[in-house]
Amino acid sequence: MKKIISLLFVCSLFISVFAQKGEEKLVRKTFENYKMALQKGQGKVAVQFVDSKTIAYYSNILDLIKTADSAKVETLSILDKLIVFSVRHRVPEEEILNFDAKSFIAYAINTGMIGKVAQLSIGEVVITDNTAKGQFIVHKQEIPLYFNFYKENEQWKMDLTSLFPMSSMTFEKLVKESELAENEYLFSLLEMLTGTKPDNTIWQPIISEQVDEQERNN
Repeated sequence: MKKIISLLFVCSLFISVFAQKGEEKLVRKTFENYKMALQKGQGKVAVQFVDSKTIAYYSNILDLIKTADSAKVETLSILDKLIVFSVRHRVPEEEILNFDAKSFIAYAINTGMIGKVAQLSIGEVVITDNTAKGQFIVHKQEIPLYFNFYKENEQWKMDLTSLFPMSSMTFEKLVKESELAENEYLFSLLEMLTGTKPDNTIWQPIISEQVDEQERNN
């Protein structure tokens, strides 16, 4: 009897390890598919590999781009503020109004607003239930940063928002080093990127919250 129990334990352990390796392979496949779509400028394809948390974030940002007034924009984090300013400065209003969360993400990918990952790969993958994280590998060097992945509807998806704290810290450091006020730094960055100096309309909502609320209720 003890031998049977031991054998069952060994078998279950083997099955668990085998399943874990299979899930790890799927996590890596999600990353590689996303990376390939970015490299080809296929925003609509890349969106298929991002998770619901990422989509919810960009949905919220899109609402802010459309409706946030100057007082609201001023309360945003530096990264959120940069996205709002960048889209209002670079994208025609009619196009913004036609975006939903997924088409907005696709646009951001195609125009380089969402960073390229050509030089990135993932090393060690750690999986806990329906959550996984993959360590950054840059030029074959491990760095202490991770992509997060979540399993949704039996498919592994990337959480792009897991990179945002690092991005915010980077921008905050650049602002400090520039010795410029935060908004002044962001405006100078946009002018450098686009060749056009932002004007005061960048602070203005595209549609009022009242109008947006009426449209949602109709």
